[in-house]
Amino acid sequence: MYPNAAMLAVVLLGNLMLLLPSAWAQNAGFVKSPMSETKLTGDTFELYCDVVGNPTPEIQWWYAEVNRGDSFKQLWDGARKRRVSINTAYGANGVSVLGITRLTMEDSGTYECRASNDPKRNDLRQNPAMTWIRAQATIAVLQKPKINASDQIILPLDGSIKPVLLRCNLTTAQTPHKDSFWMKNGQEITNTRSEQKNTTYRIVKPRADDSGEYMCVYTFNMAPNANATIEVKAKPDITGHKRSENKNEGENATLYCKSVGYPHPTWTWRKVDGTSYADIDNSTGRFFITNRDNYTELNVLNLDLNTDPGRYECNATNIIGNTAEITILRVRSHLAPLWPFLGVLAEIIILVVIIVVYEKRKSPDDIIDVKDSA
Repeated sequence: MYPNAAMLAVVLLGNLMLLLPSAWAQNAGFVKSPMSETKLTGDTFELYCDVVGNPTPEIQWWYAEVNRGDSFKQLWDGARKRRVSINTAYGANGVSVLGITRLTMEDSGTYECRASNDPKRNDLRQNPAMTWIRAQATIAVLQKPKINASDQIILPLDGSIKPVLLRCNLTTAQTPHKDSFWMKNGQEITNTRSEQKNTTYRIVKPRADDSGEYMCVYTFNMAPNANATIEVKAKPDITGHKRSENKNEGENATLYCKSVGYPHPTWTWRKVDGTSYADIDNSTGRFFITNRDNYTELNVLNLDLNTDPGRYECNATNIIGNTAEITILRVRSHLAPLWPFLGVLAEIIILVVIIVVYEKRKSPDDIIDVKDSA
């Protein structure tokens, strides 16, 4: 009886081992599929494909020209004169991103994400329709509308204030336009929407903070937005900084400058001593400079009473010009908070000394006169 039981256990264990792989396996499935888009020539698009399965499925990208849906060709990273990029990562899921830059009309078509974890997926004797799952997206590339726009403008900040007029004119478009509006540095400018093809934006009293990247945007019902960019440039103007900073030795000091003007400036810091100066960078371990667009910050750690006090200059420079401002850093001794107390103490000591000296210098006659009068 025991041998039969042992044999039955072996058979059951073998069947269980055969069943386990099928229990763990999971067919490939899409978590995120590529989405169809309409683009303009010169633009860029990206398609995303996210698949799940066990084992993790392999991902491929394929392409078919317009009206040639039965003739797909595989896409590779670097294809189309390096305009095609394919970035794929495999983990619990398989994720792949297909990107194409500098679009042309010939890039229109059907793009297909294929995924499979079938062991026979690359066997040429197998039918791909049975071993690969597919998700498609249609990309339509339209000719970019032609917009005539003003050239770049450099604001004169020499005291002569003249209005500046920005112009855009939509001359060619494949579909009728809906309206237009203006943007500055990525933000829509209020009250600039119009239905005219020829649109303007006026800067009445231009200042440095009026400089930036302006954009006229045309919208369409059946096509993506089209735009043209006009750069309005001005030399930096430092609008905020610390005139002075008072700290105790051993503390940290923070100096800053902020500016307006476009393009964003390159910032430098230096310590000025009369007609000479010393450039400051992040190599010393005590000076740390942080720059971001129109703002800079200098942090001085563990202030030294002898070497750190002085005049610190922040300089903002772009292709139009430069400007600078001075901050005076004062460093006090550790004893500085005690100076008022020490002053009062010194006055008391001096007063006591004067009284003692006066008492000792009194003559005997003065004492006798005091007794007689008593």
